Amino acid sequence: MTVPYTDQFAAFSANGGGEGPAWLPALRAQAFERFSALGFPTTRDEDWHFTSVTPIAERTFKAVKAAPTALTLSDIEPWLVDESWQRLVFVNGRLEPALSNFSELPAEVQVSTLSEALREEPEWVKKHLGTLAAFDRAAFTALNTAFMQDGVVVRIPKGEVVEVPLHILHVTDTQAAGAAVHPRLLVVAEAQSQLVMIESYVGLGQASYLVNGVAEISVGDGARVDHYKIQRDSLEAFHVGTVQVTQGRDSIYHSFSYAAGAALSRTNVYTKLVGTGGEARLNGLYVLDGTQHADHQTFVEHLAESCASRELYIGILDGASHGVFNGKVYVDPIAQKTDGKQTNKALLLSDKARIDTKPQLEIFADDVKCTHGATIGKLDDQALFYLKSRGIGSDNARALLTYAFAAQVLETIEVDALRLLLERAIFARFTNLALE
Repeated sequence: MTVPYTDQFAAFSANGGGEGPAWLPALRAQAFERFSALGFPTTRDEDWHFTSVTPIAERTFKAVKAAPTALTLSDIEPWLVDESWQRLVFVNGRLEPALSNFSELPAEVQVSTLSEALREEPEWVKKHLGTLAAFDRAAFTALNTAFMQDGVVVRIPKGEVVEVPLHILHVTDTQAAGAAVHPRLLVVAEAQSQLVMIESYVGLGQASYLVNGVAEISVGDGARVDHYKIQRDSLEAFHVGTVQVTQGRDSIYHSFSYAAGAALSRTNVYTKLVGTGGEARLNGLYVLDGTQHADHQTFVEHLAESCASRELYIGILDGASHGVFNGKVYVDPIAQKTDGKQTNKALLLSDKARIDTKPQLEIFADDVKCTHGATIGKLDDQALFYLKSRGIGSDNARALLTYAFAAQVLETIEVDALRLLLERAIFARFTNLALE
């Protein structure tokens, strides 16, 4: 099923392959060769057991044609969390300077597009690009590496604290119908630095397209990166995203994933705690309806002593939707005094909705404190009865309890403007009311 992409890759390479330094074509070729050998994953693969990518594999998504956008700032305003934030806006995979504004970042902080970084600092990019997100066993990562054209490169120097969040907004409109977009994100936060980053994906209209994103994030000693990913693609679209992180000593990586769009989506968040005292916080919320399918995979590798990891993923499923959570915590023999907790909760609002959950612990150290658990259920009848006995109508009672269920994980969002935005969206979705 990968054969149709061979001609596309040959044409892409013949046209410069997005251009770049001399080492880049070899990396692309190696990645495409690996993609061809692997093929798209199937349900026979353990990590994809509950998710079939047949709707993606049966189609050949074309490259997006370069075309000027007619979108204006007012068109994207509903998707901006805060207009005062620094932002990079991509439309159909290409940066739109007229919609972007990241000129007021501290002079020491380097933020650029991938294509610009490849021109200006090719050797630095070579040192980091592809080193975290390996494609030897990951077909979608290999496909992204072969076809990546643009994306964002962020370099935070030692001790620098970026006070204002950086918003990376990916917009896909009807011009991308039948096409694939392969965005790339590379973040290097050096020792003692701090960054808050929001990565948003939105679809304008109901076009069918594929977003296949890869992020590589290096969190240095004592550094902190807060990474929020908001996925609201078209309900006809497909979305696959992989985040690969490495963490140094006493570092903090905080991830929050929100999935409400796409017909089929998959989000992988993998982090390696390689320095003593590191902490990983992985949280997520998926809200599904109709026949939507959303899969979240996490893998935390404790490879040093005295590290901690906390995971909380919550799903709300209605209609005939299908949710998947597969989380794994690995504790190396050297990783004594590990403290890990993993929780997945799912609320089924329909008899046809279903969830597959598989929290896992693999522990090879003897001085650890690790727990995991999963709960699946419906709304509490006693709580519904209590609300209705206080004069609240049946529909509003159900909606309020659903909102309260989601609020458990929304409270982990430390950016007030983003938390309020998602709280309002969830509250309006289930109550048809506005949240003051």
